[in-house]
Amino acid sequence: MSEEKIKLSCSGLNLWFGKKQVLKNISIGFPENKVTALIGPSGCGKSTLLRCFNRMHDLNPDTRIEGKLLLDSEDLYNRAISVTQVRKRVGMVFQKANPFPKSIYENINYGLKINGIPSAERPAIVESAIKESFLWEEVRDELKKPATRLSGGQQQRLCIARTVALRPEVILMDEPCSALDPISTLKIEELIRKLKEHYTIVIVTHNMQQAQRVADKTVFMYLGEVIEEGVTDSVFNRPEKELTRNYISGYFG
Repeated sequence: MSEEKIKLSCSGLNLWFGKKQVLKNISIGFPENKVTALIGPSGCGKSTLLRCFNRMHDLNPDTRIEGKLLLDSEDLYNRAISVTQVRKRVGMVFQKANPFPKSIYENINYGLKINGIPSAERPAIVESAIKESFLWEEVRDELKKPATRLSGGQQQRLCIARTVALRPEVILMDEPCSALDPISTLKIEELIRKLKEHYTIVIVTHNMQQAQRVADKTVFMYLGEVIEEGVTDSVFNRPEKELTRNYISGYFG
């Protein structure tokens, strides 16, 4: 069996907001074309870790980061690489769907436009991204309709389409289903399983069943540290650490 290729990684990662240390000496790798779930109680640093990888913390002057964060072998914090370049390669889908106040079509076309994609190529890319996000059959005749009129689940799939249109190498998802009903959640999960054929995916989730359904690898975090990581089935059914066992059994969280 060939060894997994690590697409995204960090080593010796420490992060402070002001004087408060939020992430503590985290070293972890995310395998290519796999789904990795970050689990753990609220406030344990999952979303903070996720946001390090596309430099969302750059906007907070109170943040201090130490350690290495790599995409393949490239340093994501190298000053020669712009934040825009990083975010094109490492896309992000947020907890709450955030469509632009534009048409369905323009939600995707806008990102292509500002990234310099030739106008003649854009219609095909928009259509492909919507199809790839399992949304085409529902909106194909309504592309001029405001995106804000879509249902919550449709809006979240549109945001995923907006992300994949730029062909990132990695997609970060911060609790993408937390505001959705069960049927919409299952559609997003089906989409995640399909997308990993082309992308490396890291998802933050509070839903233990969701992690077991979609993730190849699971990482359990607690108080800013990685407590345990491994193949999802092993982490949930044969955890090595008592803290992991207690969390997935529902003793706290």
